[in-house]
Amino acid sequence: MPPSSSAPDNDASAARRLAELFHAHGWMVEVEAGAESLRPDMVASKGLLRYAIALKCLAEGRPDRVLALLSQAILQARRYAEHGMQPLAIVQVGQSSSSLLDKVEQFQRDYAPDVAIGLVSEAGGSRFIGPGLDALNVEALRQLRGRKLAKPRKASELFSDLNQWMLKVLLAPELPERLSNAPRGEYRGVSELAKAASVSAMSASRFVQRLKEDGFLDESSGSFRLVRRRELFRRWQSAAMRSSPELRMAYLIPAAGARQLAKLVSRMDACVGLFAAADLLQLGHVSGVAPYAYVRRLSASPEDSWPGLLPAAPGQSPQLILRQSNAPESLFRAAVRVDGVLVSDVLQIWLDASAHPSRGAEQADYLRDKVLANVLGAQE
Repeated sequence: MPPSSSAPDNDASAARRLAELFHAHGWMVEVEAGAESLRPDMVASKGLLRYAIALKCLAEGRPDRVLALLSQAILQARRYAEHGMQPLAIVQVGQSSSSLLDKVEQFQRDYAPDVAIGLVSEAGGSRFIGPGLDALNVEALRQLRGRKLAKPRKASELFSDLNQWMLKVLLAPELPERLSNAPRGEYRGVSELAKAASVSAMSASRFVQRLKEDGFLDESSGSFRLVRRRELFRRWQSAAMRSSPELRMAYLIPAAGARQLAKLVSRMDACVGLFAAADLLQLGHVSGVAPYAYVRRLSASPEDSWPGLLPAAPGQSPQLILRQSNAPESLFRAAVRVDGVLVSDVLQIWLDASAHPSRGAEQADYLRDKVLANVLGAQE
């Protein structure tokens, strides 16, 4: 049997705190004190959204007890929402944790994806999943004895591998499908973005929160839209300039370059990049540079891992450069196929060309002028 909620006084206190949280973000709240058994504990309304809330309280944050209470709240919220509202199940705990949040999110995905949920801690943190609820997410401020002051976050944290992928997802609707394989859509909340990008809700939540903090996200239209793009892409370029391990290679059996490259990449976990990728997308501008193939990880013995290749001799011009990707999820997820060959998306080519010392700026400027002017915010 599910554990019972805490004492009535604590329930009332939790309801007041929850109402204050909703009020602070523009919601109208009705607290159903002493309500009948088939009426919600609270009703929260904003615009067209109207949530029937089932609220449970628990002093401890043990996952087994929290999930038991959450399942009870989900059943009740579904019943309350039969009268034209949406269900929202909320559990308040004394102290939350990242592992508890992960378990709660997984439980919702597996058993109640149709029900919005919330986990609120008395320490001040909150995590909500559901339409229109993203603004209610608050990171708890913990005051632990002897804790060191948090270091300022690095700008590069915005451009982690998965964050670069999610940036491509947000930008994909503005690009032709042949130039990016990222999904296309409008996203009105973290859960929608997470589902489209196939990432965890927590990863998407951290990404969205960072965009908001740095002033790169506008939600006034009801869906996520990137703003201040010139500054955003300037930072993205800087993050992409990190050096990548690479190997200068030659073909064991000389053959026509383009045909040999396509044959090699099609049978190994690789993706054509930089100038050769631009050529395959019919956006090439620079010639005479050895083609690049991106791999997830370079091998210490490339001739064994990639038959048909051997290291270029000292002083010999390479016929192919194998480069280990700094952001393999972003690169491989967004890559497109051209005649069966995996090719970097246009944003990846622009980023990589911008950092390339051999006429890379020319290629990057050409891509900007041809297809990326509006995407990059060149008119801002």
